Amino acid sequence: MKTFFTKILSFFLAAFILLSASSFTVNMHFCGDVLVDMAFFSKAEACKDKLQKEDNPFKKCTSLQEKDCCNNQTILKEASDTFKKSTTVIGVDTLVFLNTFIYSYINLFEGLEKKIVPFEIYRPPLLSKDIHILHETYLI
Repeated sequence: MKTFFTKILSFFLAAFILLSASSFTVNMHFCGDVLVDMAFFSKAEACKDKLQKEDNPFKKCTSLQEKDCCNNQTILKEASDTFKKSTTVIGVDTLVFLNTFIYSYINLFEGLEKKIVPFEIYRPPLLSKDIHILHETYLI
């Protein structure tokens, strides 16, 4: 379930980056206060007929604007070029440290060729007396 949510989140983040890095234009044509046409990436079509403009019941034109109540609005969203490009300069000290770290880290997981038991040939000393009974210490 966790991987499913991770995939969904990564998809939406990728889509967000794509939309924020691209540019687009929205053109809208209004007759009075009514939206007649909207177009993405192209120009919105104007009113087809002068009669259509004059017979529009939603038209709210004043006497000053009686000539032409239609207007066009354009919304332009420009691409963002503010992404910081990654430039990494690795010095000699960093390379030596990384090589040493990787070599020692890989050698941690290398197994020994044969199982070595260091106390395999150890022989415990012979006891002349039973020390537990002598000191009366018993494990319960």
